[in-house]
Amino acid sequence: MRLASLWSLVFVRSPHSRARIERIDARAARRMPGVVAVVTAEELRGLVRPLAPRFESPGFRPTEWPALADGRVGFAGQAVAAVVASSPYEAADARERVEVTYAPLPPAPPEILFRREFTAGDVDAAFASATVVVRETFRHGRCAASPLEPRGIIARFTPDEGLEVWASTQTPHMLRDVLAAHLGLAQDRVRVIVPDVGGGFGQKLHVFPEDLAVAAVARLTGRPVKWVEERRENLTAASHAREQVVEVEAAAAGDGVVLGLRARLTSDAGAYHIHPLTQAIEPLGTASILPGPYRIGAYAFTATAVSSPKPPLGAYRGVGMVMGAFVMERTLDLIAGRLSLDPAEVRRRNLIPPDAYPYRAATGLVYDSGDYPAVLARALELSGYDALRREQARARAAGRCVGIGISCYTEYTGMGSVTYRARGMVEVIGQEAVTLSLEPDGRVRCQASSPSQGQGHGTVLAQLVADHLGVPMQRVVIAPVDTAVAPAGGGTFASRAAVSFAGSVPVAVEMLKRKILGIAAGLAEASADDLVLEAGVVRVRGVPAHAVTLAEVASAEPGLQACVQFDPPGPTFSGAVHVAVVEVDRETGRVAVRRYVVVEDCGPVLNPLIVDGQIHGAVAQGIGEALLESLAYDADGQLLTATLMDYALPVAGFLPSFEIGHLETPSPLTPGGVKGMGEGGTIGAPAAIANAVADAVRELGIAITALPIHPHDLTGHQRRSSR
Repeated sequence: MRLASLWSLVFVRSPHSRARIERIDARAARRMPGVVAVVTAEELRGLVRPLAPRFESPGFRPTEWPALADGRVGFAGQAVAAVVASSPYEAADARERVEVTYAPLPPAPPEILFRREFTAGDVDAAFASATVVVRETFRHGRCAASPLEPRGIIARFTPDEGLEVWASTQTPHMLRDVLAAHLGLAQDRVRVIVPDVGGGFGQKLHVFPEDLAVAAVARLTGRPVKWVEERRENLTAASHAREQVVEVEAAAAGDGVVLGLRARLTSDAGAYHIHPLTQAIEPLGTASILPGPYRIGAYAFTATAVSSPKPPLGAYRGVGMVMGAFVMERTLDLIAGRLSLDPAEVRRRNLIPPDAYPYRAATGLVYDSGDYPAVLARALELSGYDALRREQARARAAGRCVGIGISCYTEYTGMGSVTYRARGMVEVIGQEAVTLSLEPDGRVRCQASSPSQGQGHGTVLAQLVADHLGVPMQRVVIAPVDTAVAPAGGGTFASRAAVSFAGSVPVAVEMLKRKILGIAAGLAEASADDLVLEAGVVRVRGVPAHAVTLAEVASAEPGLQACVQFDPPGPTFSGAVHVAVVEVDRETGRVAVRRYVVVEDCGPVLNPLIVDGQIHGAVAQGIGEALLESLAYDADGQLLTATLMDYALPVAGFLPSFEIGHLETPSPLTPGGVKGMGEGGTIGAPAAIANAVADAVRELGIAITALPIHPHDLTGHQRRSSR
């Protein structure tokens, strides 16, 4: 948007991964045309507090991430100053004239930011009785969310209105609360408005130092200030994802049944905790979901997050669960190989049977519902698995490297306050809300606490309101989230929206409908019990000509509305089975994905087009994560892949068509049995691709233990067997 007297802000960022800031000389920059201010930590020190998210659990070590680096920098790309000018071009030119004197520091030993140990069942006995023990170390490199629209924020502060913020965020109420707390303002003095958000994938659920800095500069200068992140900044300074090493041991009986697991998980967390999730999110998420949809009674893990001179890890579609599925699914394939069993058969023998739900996993998570044997059977049928194996044998006989990979996974969705508090995440808001109001022209306005980041929330909200209230969809207005008028809630993340909407919208509709029928009864001179609301008109049952429009109801009683808050009781668990077919070029190591099949069980499907679209996009991201995307650093902490010329994203020509099937196992926990599913495709795809590539190159003696899988990993030099 464009405000009168709007200034542009850019950040000066550190070229060093670890350094002491000795001096910032902004005199030349301040003399540049159009420049109105150069702000450093010195000016902000008493105005804004550093981000210091809390995690209430033993083994947590807090950090402080200042709005602008104060004395030291923790990673290359950290903001050390802000340049404000009349235009973004003048600000960018002046940024080059800010002279910062650094004293580079030697590498520091990693510090433990989070650690948890856990044991369930008799793990030692499981290993003692095992026929086969598989040991392997799996790695996942750093990757980036890379939303189409990078981060951006406009802030305006006036003594009368307080702080107004327009932000591309997934969590407007949390952003409001954090800005208020860290700037020393009352919550009712901060307003956050969310225009259309061009993608987030978890990255925009966080609150970053740049958010604090822009708001503080607006307050300091008394003028509206705008910052739009550059793509290079997004790759070098926004949150990253995934980087983790998992050392796993699996004990199995002679029939392939897994008896026990041990895992040691270490995530390369970056320099600071991310707000509000902290660095517990990746290793703890992986450890919690690693046993997957399988009956494993004995499990022990140690989960650790260690610091490094890089940007913090944060949420990205499937956080923690992607690595958990990759490790578990690769391990099952290794067990199948050791016992000369088909990978599908090993999974069939270990999957939780449908009559075992609710099923308490060794991790303590309670899986509410599912039928994984049926999902697996449907995926094998849809893919023509037996025929694929015959085709593979013919291709191998002809010298081609064709592989088939299967992955089964479960994902926790629809989590509320109880789940987050139990985890120790005290600053994550769990509940959501919706307000419905009758407009003067008879349209129904829907204000939700959760914005959309491109998932189709507006369509689903309008569909739910229209279906339950009895009005045409085009008569439902979905308002953008504005914390001044929208009900409070957590936001959009962790596959929670469908569950939250299903829990709040029908109840709000029923409340509003009762009010509408009560007013219409007086206008129609009939009992409310004799009225029906259909196609946006209130009619007397059996007398269709006797009707009252919603506009007439609104005129008779302005301001009719209903607000309902819903705190999801979950988690509820969705899941799927993926089957991938790939071919590896022996000479170049390039991987071509020939077929891709997904059978998803996310409970009742509210909107098939949106659900399938979510699967398409998520699988595309998962394939890119498996084969392309890598944030590569050198020994000095310098990012080598800081542009989209170097950080490779999947494009349409790289991807196959997706074949999708559905089962619908309702959750007993949620209204309508609804479950979330927005992250699932990304969780299952890397594991399926890794298993398919491993299958393709198995006879070449190449082990697949790390993501992403690069062509040079597959050209014959990496030959070893898993222990």
